Amino acid sequence: MSESQNPAVEALIARSQRLGADPKNTNYAGGNTSAKGTAVDPVTGEDVELLWVKGSGGDLGTLTPEGLATLRLDRMRKMVDTYPGVEREDEMVAAFDYCLHGKGGAAPSIDTAMHGLVDAAHVDHLHPDSGIALATAADGEQLTATIFGEQVVWVPWRRPGFQLGLDIAAIKEKNPQAIGCILGGHGITAWGETSEEAEANSLWIIDTAAAHIAEHSRPEPFGPALAENAPLPQTERRAKAAALMPTIRSIASEDKPQVGHFSDDDAVLEFLAHAEHPRLAALGTSCPDHFLRTKVKPLVLDLPADASVEDAKARLRELHAAYREDYQAYYDRHADADSPAIRGADPAIVLVPGVGMFSFGKDKQTARVAGEFYLNAIHVMRGAEGLSTYAPIDESEKFRIEYWALEEAKLQRMPEPKPLATRIALVTGAASGIGKAIAQRLAAEGAVVAIADLDLEKARAAAAEIGGTDVAVGVAVDVSDEDAVQQAVDETLLAFGGLDIVVNNAGLSLSKSLLETTAKDWDLQHDVMAKGSFLVSRTAAGALIEQGLGGDVVYISSKNSVFAGPNNIAYSATKADQAHQVRLLAAELGEHQVRVNGVNPDGVVQGSGIFASGWGANRAKTYGIEEKDLGKFYAQRTILKREVLPSTVANAVFALVGGELTHTTGLHVPVDAGVAAAFLR
Repeated sequence: MSESQNPAVEALIARSQRLGADPKNTNYAGGNTSAKGTAVDPVTGEDVELLWVKGSGGDLGTLTPEGLATLRLDRMRKMVDTYPGVEREDEMVAAFDYCLHGKGGAAPSIDTAMHGLVDAAHVDHLHPDSGIALATAADGEQLTATIFGEQVVWVPWRRPGFQLGLDIAAIKEKNPQAIGCILGGHGITAWGETSEEAEANSLWIIDTAAAHIAEHSRPEPFGPALAENAPLPQTERRAKAAALMPTIRSIASEDKPQVGHFSDDDAVLEFLAHAEHPRLAALGTSCPDHFLRTKVKPLVLDLPADASVEDAKARLRELHAAYREDYQAYYDRHADADSPAIRGADPAIVLVPGVGMFSFGKDKQTARVAGEFYLNAIHVMRGAEGLSTYAPIDESEKFRIEYWALEEAKLQRMPEPKPLATRIALVTGAASGIGKAIAQRLAAEGAVVAIADLDLEKARAAAAEIGGTDVAVGVAVDVSDEDAVQQAVDETLLAFGGLDIVVNNAGLSLSKSLLETTAKDWDLQHDVMAKGSFLVSRTAAGALIEQGLGGDVVYISSKNSVFAGPNNIAYSATKADQAHQVRLLAAELGEHQVRVNGVNPDGVVQGSGIFASGWGANRAKTYGIEEKDLGKFYAQRTILKREVLPSTVANAVFALVGGELTHTTGLHVPVDAGVAAAFLR
């Protein structure tokens, strides 16, 4: 019988997924669950007692058998005899590796001792908002006794580790009537002799705490409402958020570039609209899972909701300077010779009254989850303040967690980032053809991408092919419409926190002779490509400049920008316009470290929306060939005799933005397999 078929493992996985699927029970990647049972040792053929426990870094809601660490209980129990004491408890984590059973599986987490040493077949350790509210209340121990009687025991704050496992094991032994604990400053632990019993006990603790808070909380736990901080109307709120986002990203990225996320959740807006939010925000979060992702406290704008965007930007920069000084002082107060180096002094969470929360991380998922964790913290503060006073763990204890050698080792084990990690791209005309290939390549290299297209449904479908909304989103844009372009850029900023790469790819073509080309034909092509590229570049440049992080603007022009072909006057003229925009913008934006380059493809037939919409038939007619042979025809007229594909153009775009051509701007890269008449002179 394979491990995944073991009844104890099957029950554990099902329970974990149910618990992790509901955010009231625990946060993303927070908490861990376990089961004890027997399996046959393949070496001896005898039964052996095992512990299956969620491994380091996994998420309960999506847990699979591969995400479990499997350890021999006899060896784990022997560790109690060799435990050198709390001052050296970190050494025990490495010893877990010598207790592992079988091949594969996840690395054991710091909480493994809690699960292995507690005398119960099934153990859950969770981070519910209701439980942490009690755990961070100033009189949490008394509240625990009042709410649960002898069924749930209070455990004073202790950093997760081997000693905490010993403490909880001792509490269970001394309190046979107990079904679990409230862990001061941290969360809850519950147990049972069956998987069903453990799950029921966990949920009872969570729901009982939540019901007590709801029934007994004072009416305004965050203090009186502040009229000047009331939420702005949604449209105004999101417009202001988009206007502030480049500034906020710049202050969150001074040490290293970050990706962002915006939330105007009702709970966030309510928190910021009440008088006690500055005091509570300054106290910071408490649960280790929270402050590891949110930093010890957020940066909070201290202006009213109706403050102008320019005033807000200026004040945010002042507050950022003070925040960095404060964080450096926090590090200096607690660091010793063995502490890891400071990891950066920029905020991970920025709160703007009336607008919402801006969160940042190394990628979109990390940024989004950081915001979700701070939302958890707001719920915790509401519960604690409603019953008592919010009293998180001491700052020194937070530092011991944040700059824990074990946490540093986990960070060092992270894989090397991809070339475009932390970079945010906007690609126009990206629902098909060249644009879609570019978006796919940028995402494959680590970027997050906004796929902008005239057809929103196709844009969203193309984004879904790349991945979830943590990787790509679809946005609607008519690039010839100034307001629509602003909206598309704003949606990109709100989706990913900023903008680094802009690809002007949207286009169309009408193949007509001079005499057949109407003024409407001319205006249409110039509106989409010449005017459209100008509008996109101008709108994006404001964000690129404000961020202060440099960036790339790439124009997908054409060999026709320099090659004179028949029956193509409007298209070729507008491509020449785009080509000169590259030179003009390279000269203008260089002082801001924004590089502007172009790609000149030859006819890209495969997957092309332009060719499918009639352009291909017209060009085939012009050259006197069958439309199906157009790609081969274009290839045969080149020096290399090779057809240009959407992926070929995408390769060139990546070459320009991928980090190697750092000193290149104003360049046009031919991607035409060699057309001598289009050589750049």
